[in-house]
Amino acid sequence: MNITIIGYGRMGKEVEQIAEKRGHTIVSTVDPVQGLFSELSDEAVKDTQGVIEFGLPEGILDRISFLSSRNIPVVIGTTGWQEQEAKAEEIVKSTGGALLYGSNFSPGANLFFRIVEEAAGLINSLDDYDIMMHEYHHKKKKDSPSGTALTLAGKILENLERKKSICFDPLQREIRDDELHIGTVRGGHIPGIHRVTMDSPADSIVLEHSARNRSGFASGSVIGLEWLMEKRGMHHADSFFRDLMES
Repeated sequence: MNITIIGYGRMGKEVEQIAEKRGHTIVSTVDPVQGLFSELSDEAVKDTQGVIEFGLPEGILDRISFLSSRNIPVVIGTTGWQEQEAKAEEIVKSTGGALLYGSNFSPGANLFFRIVEEAAGLINSLDDYDIMMHEYHHKKKKDSPSGTALTLAGKILENLERKKSICFDPLQREIRDDELHIGTVRGGHIPGIHRVTMDSPADSIVLEHSARNRSGFASGSVIGLEWLMEKRGMHHADSFFRDLMES
């Protein structure tokens, strides 16, 4: 497959290595600083069969519209644009495009999502257990909380009836029983650590996913593009990983 990478920073370069190992060809890169092309254009995607994006959230809808109107499937690993997902779906539907998106394309992280989802459901009837989360990322990360933390929080709220809302702010008060508290730390070079703790008066259970590098994110995005090639419409990474894990 001929692939164009949008966002040719550290993640983009990791995607390039993984894609080439899987037999694909990177025909162009789009990045204002390091890309073969500084912006998305017809020339940039002239020989492209699919796109993997790890750029910035700014202008994401314009890029989705451009690619969908040209029938070029795109995998988007960019985070920080959740509030625009409904508009993106309208664009993809109206143009007949194909888009796969998610907060984290690491297979390990998606296994972690399912484990946390199951754990939250298991303590639903065990009132002694409270649940909380903490996440760490490198100092150059643009968004806080991370998209992964938001995904985990959503899965906890979906499966644990006593939690109704998410609180990211430092608390100068007692937390309410129906609030899920999430702490975020930025610093150093940490690719990503997410820790979910279930705590009771008797014991604590700690679940943690720790990324060692960016290869898992890159690998998942390339396999995701392979999965997307025969599909149309807008798909969440949950659907892709469900297929991958259950096939």
